[in-house]
Amino acid sequence: MSSEKVDAFMHRATNWQAEFAALREIILSSDLSEELKWGQPCYTLDGQNVVLMHGFKDYCALLFFKGALMKDPKNILVQQTENVQAARQVRFTSLDQITKLEKTLKSYVKNAIELEQSGAKVAFKKTAEFSFPEELERKMDEIPALRTAFEELTPGRQRGYLLHFSSAKQAKTRESRIDKCVQRILAGKGLDD
Repeated sequence: MSSEKVDAFMHRATNWQAEFAALREIILSSDLSEELKWGQPCYTLDGQNVVLMHGFKDYCALLFFKGALMKDPKNILVQQTENVQAARQVRFTSLDQITKLEKTLKSYVKNAIELEQSGAKVAFKKTAEFSFPEELERKMDEIPALRTAFEELTPGRQRGYLLHFSSAKQAKTRESRIDKCVQRILAGKGLDD
């Protein structure tokens, strides 16, 4: 069942319009409900996100929320970055690619629906399994209240900070990022709050 909000999204899309139309048709041939989430067409089953359509400068993609658990016989699922744990994308640069993969994509959507119906869950890494920059450890030794405040943050907020700090290649940049976030952590706020 199509959504008026997604109709408006499709009308406004300047890039990938034909590709989005083809992907939408493929997905709507399933039993998924269509919504607009995060400004993108999102397809759900009983309120649970299954697949999202989104576009970038160099490609458009289908993002399967539990892609890490899916069967991938055609080896087309891509992990966006090393830090993405559950979701996987299928990327396209042309309408022709989508047309050639139509049967496969319908099969992947069906697999994603079956996974959702089964109640399967992705086993996420625990916060302790993420790398803990030594610069943060030193800062926590300097300011004991920082360690306490960090430990009181939700696991998701802790991971957000750890990923943000660890992604800097140089120690100087890591130290700078940590210094900029000290007050936010002490205030109990996450990186994006």
